[in-house]
Amino acid sequence: MYWNSLNDRLREQYGTKVYKLALSSGCSCPNRDGTLGERGCTFCDGAGAFAAAGDIPAQLAAAKARVAAKSGPDARYIAYFQSFTNTYGPIDRLRPLYLSALKPEEIVALSIATRPDCLGTEVLDLLAELNAVKPVWVELGLQTIHPATAKRICRGYDLPVFDRAVEELRTRGLTVVGHQILGLPGETPEMMIETAQYIGSSGVNGIKFHLLHILRGTDLAREWEEGQVETMTLEAYIRVLEDCVRHIPRELVIHRLTGDGAKRDLLAPLWSGDKKRVLNAIHQAFLRDDVEQGSALEPKKT
Repeated sequence: MYWNSLNDRLREQYGTKVYKLALSSGCSCPNRDGTLGERGCTFCDGAGAFAAAGDIPAQLAAAKARVAAKSGPDARYIAYFQSFTNTYGPIDRLRPLYLSALKPEEIVALSIATRPDCLGTEVLDLLAELNAVKPVWVELGLQTIHPATAKRICRGYDLPVFDRAVEELRTRGLTVVGHQILGLPGETPEMMIETAQYIGSSGVNGIKFHLLHILRGTDLAREWEEGQVETMTLEAYIRVLEDCVRHIPRELVIHRLTGDGAKRDLLAPLWSGDKKRVLNAIHQAFLRDDVEQGSALEPKKT
């Protein structure tokens, strides 16, 4: 059994557990401010949309306080601009946000979630500049490679946009992480595996797997209530996750095996609300099934 876990890689590098501290950049999204659309992707609940960034040192302190019970005095952290499109804004606004997040000694890296269509040359050059100070990761929400699904979830860009963004980021030496959602409407397990395999061969350094969950107030919630969308069982999710892991290169770092939404807004699947139980079930299944990352890519022995 083997999968290339981010937690393991960070512990090897820093000798301790490394925690992500979620921050708000105050950036909006072209899929919400009217540039591309106003409703966002169908699965996005818009919580905190267009919120002011606030004081980054204060945000860091509050985020550290939330993990203080388990982090310890020597913990290390990643500053993580998580929600919405965190490169969507003028450089003179983004630069001080990023620099402030990177400044504390205990921050070992900066992680920025964004859209691949929001990475202009100025932004790319700024990220490369910061990467010379401390490692910068750029997380791209691809979700699927299938055009019909991308249209259905209102993603708002085509696959070549992702490919170009990965190339531009890697050319500048940045770490790139691709996001995939398992269980998107209309997708078969084979389609999900194809997306995972594509991400694995795209040039990214890491991958995040998410479960499609239905959150109150989203367009997807309306479709689910009307019976147009079904969610996965835990068993089905684990089966396709195992196959996806088998179809990505061994060196690709797995940043996440599942994702969860806010429990207060979670409509389905309700089993995803118990994150500890879900992760335990995944780990037990990987052990039971002897899951080897990249095994499906290896030449078959004759």
